[in-house]
Amino acid sequence: MLDFDTLYREYAPRVHRFVLGLSGDAAVAEDVTAETFVRVWATRDRVRHDTVRAFLFTIARNLWLQGIRSRWRQHGLGTEDADPRPGPDVQAADRVNLDRALAALAQLEPFDRAAILMRAQEELSYEEIAQSMNISVSAAKVREHRARKRLKQLTGGSKSTGVPGSES
Repeated sequence: MLDFDTLYREYAPRVHRFVLGLSGDAAVAEDVTAETFVRVWATRDRVRHDTVRAFLFTIARNLWLQGIRSRWRQHGLGTEDADPRPGPDVQAADRVNLDRALAALAQLEPFDRAAILMRAQEELSYEEIAQSMNISVSAAKVREHRARKRLKQLTGGSKSTGVPGSES
């Protein structure tokens, strides 16, 4: 037989984290965690110490899935359940733009590509870029600006190149 207090203190935070990761909802994670340990307490004589962790996560996952099914049956399908992601047409257009941006980036000189990616993707300051590239701050600004200008030319002058921060 397992010591319930020790079991709870050791595994409750893990189970809570697991369910929070599944649900994205702290209240659901708390409810499922509590119910998981209620179920373990009810079957404590049959729980083996060497399999308790897997048993806890199985119960928690099943409870979470039951909750989803229950909410789905109660609400049915409505507009709030619609997939918020863009449709296939938007995804295809975005993919074309991304491919165009990546091809244009590949055409830039490596030093210029590094400057624009450090600024746009990694959001480094000009001081950090200058330090990383062993150049002055003003040289970093000029290099990044020229790289953006060249990237815009290579992508046909479109504002959306797929590179974050490349709209300037």
